[in-house]
Amino acid sequence: MQVGGHVDHALAFTIPSRHARGRIVRLGPVLDGVLSAHGYPPAIGRLLAEALTLTALLGSTLKDAGGQLTVQAQTEGGVVDLLVCDYRGGEMRGYVRHDADRLAEMPADPSLFALFGRGYLAITFDQAATGERYQGIVPLEGGSLAAAAESYFNQSDQLPSLVRLATGGNDRDGHVAGGILIQHLPEGEEGRERLHVRQNHEEWDHVVALAGTITDAELIDGALPLDGIAWRLFHEEDEVRVLPLISLSQNCRCNADHIRSVIARFPADERAEMADSDGMIHVDCEFCSRRYSFALADFTD
Repeated sequence: MQVGGHVDHALAFTIPSRHARGRIVRLGPVLDGVLSAHGYPPAIGRLLAEALTLTALLGSTLKDAGGQLTVQAQTEGGVVDLLVCDYRGGEMRGYVRHDADRLAEMPADPSLFALFGRGYLAITFDQAATGERYQGIVPLEGGSLAAAAESYFNQSDQLPSLVRLATGGNDRDGHVAGGILIQHLPEGEEGRERLHVRQNHEEWDHVVALAGTITDAELIDGALPLDGIAWRLFHEEDEVRVLPLISLSQNCRCNADHIRSVIARFPADERAEMADSDGMIHVDCEFCSRRYSFALADFTD
């Protein structure tokens, strides 16, 4: 599979007459960078690709350039123990902790419940400028991660939303994933009553009908520009406002100096317990699988 050049970007757009906004995302080398550090089985790789795409869709809505968006799934009784992805300033990272032995006993394409069991999806927005944090938590229910995300918006934000996620590619030819998020907004600039509380949903139903025609092939077609998707879906609308593309990249952000400073805060006896027989303290970053090693003798109180 050849991944074209229209990847690792997010596109924001609005449809003013329908009181709707949207995001379209497609990832390519970003996925390769994240997945190559772990060697995940295909089912876990697809799950992380979808989660990273969802994270890009949500993170690209941040107006605060220094803000951070974190998507975390914690489970009980599933193959996946923990899934974490985050977004900050267009930089992305993520990892999945799972039971490889249990996964090997399952079909090639396990269900969401098989992967997560009883779990929940937590989405956290951290605003750097104000220091405010907002978190929404919903059960991991439905047939897909996209369905769980829609449930999040309906329950936590009370914003009717449509979410579609698709993945493709492989380790040899490169990975690709795409997604679209469409949301119905309060009417007008003054934020009057939310449209979904009305009996008449014609505007939103119209947008959903058009957006629902998107195919997986279009979402992951790297030869198709993101604004081309918006045009295909909504070209009959009076106006579709498209904003500049947001570039996405893979960057773990782990830092040896920061890790050293954290270790230095521990009492000497606890640092000694961390060290191995050679007097070295090792710290592994789960996001990028990088190992940092420090000599115990280098730390002094």
